Amino acid sequence: MTFSTTQLDEAAAQALTLVQPIFARLETVARENTAKVLDAFRRHQVADFHFRTTTGYGYGDSGRDKLDEVWASVFGAEKALVRAQFVSGTHALATVLFGLLRPGDELLSVTGAPYDTMQTVIGHAAPAGGSLTEWGVVYKEMPFHGTLPSPAELTGAITPRTKVALIQRSRGYSLRSPLTVADIRALCRRIKEVKPDCVCFVDNCYGEFVETLEPTAVGADIAAGSLIKNPGGGIAPSGGYIAGRADLVELAAQRLTAPGIGAELGASLADNRLLFQGLFMAPHTVSQALKSAVFAAALFAGLGYNVLPRYDEPRSDIIQAIEFGTPELMVAFCRGLQRLSPVDSHVRPEPSAMPGYSDAVVMAAGAFVQGSSIELSADGPLRAPYAVYLQGGLTFEHALLGVMGAAEEISKT
Repeated sequence: MTFSTTQLDEAAAQALTLVQPIFARLETVARENTAKVLDAFRRHQVADFHFRTTTGYGYGDSGRDKLDEVWASVFGAEKALVRAQFVSGTHALATVLFGLLRPGDELLSVTGAPYDTMQTVIGHAAPAGGSLTEWGVVYKEMPFHGTLPSPAELTGAITPRTKVALIQRSRGYSLRSPLTVADIRALCRRIKEVKPDCVCFVDNCYGEFVETLEPTAVGADIAAGSLIKNPGGGIAPSGGYIAGRADLVELAAQRLTAPGIGAELGASLADNRLLFQGLFMAPHTVSQALKSAVFAAALFAGLGYNVLPRYDEPRSDIIQAIEFGTPELMVAFCRGLQRLSPVDSHVRPEPSAMPGYSDAVVMAAGAFVQGSSIELSADGPLRAPYAVYLQGGLTFEHALLGVMGAAEEISKT
């Protein structure tokens, strides 16, 4: 589609008018989450002393331990493991799975095929050395199209060997709706009715602080995610987290380090202040990202493209899917967004192979923290239906300029 500058400006003005009531609701959620985080900081008496770095083994790292305590409180969990040593969200998720599962156990994905990089971890559809299936873990998945599996369907799928039920909150590279916290509560309850000792494990990536409760506060046994997504507030330089039942988090900690060491070691080589400050900023930053997604949905729907979700639909993650139908338009969108980035604005995105992905991926990511998807970014695999997944935005003002830049680039294609 071709649009003049005037048409794009008119579409943007109309979109901004439409989204104002939605913005007011997002600000209310941000206030509630900020109050929750502030209460945890005050209750656990976070002090300047906790911001120091440590070296070597990290024995007696009070800042690291304090951050775990604060995180557990914010997430309504018994225990948390927050570490810069996690290289990605996938690493944190894999640490949980390898910590909990043993040869002969069964992992059941109850929300369909997981995110591409998790398929490599599991060894399903994308075999890799050292995967769960190579280690003797049995993997099954239930088809998922946005409707929660019924108790009868879960009864038919869960077996005596089912140790962990994997629940992916976000849409990933699909067009299905993300799960709300209420959905996760209901799904965990149904799973427990079938097999009370089945561990409900939530891939919480992209969902933190979108709602006022986290999955571990409503029945999930354990959850994990990345610090360079929502909960790092755009400030954390690296890392990931695991939160949930104390015994399960400790098993994951034994996998991250070594049996008998667990969470006791691990120096804070990254400045602890960045992790504390990122968590404190996260509710506001997530609100900015959500405003960015809502505006993009309204703008591109007004330009005639299919968007998921619509601007006025409830959200449980920060991702905005925009369906373009052709790889050329996907690439044009990413190039326009990259051109309006504060970092690497001169770089021209090209589709390429990436570790853990089965298809070439095109990505726009002019971020201060490499790969940070709480910063304005977009990506997508070059496969039908050729959708771009937009996420992030440290400030709505920048996101508006970036999204408009993407629309301008598309109008030239």
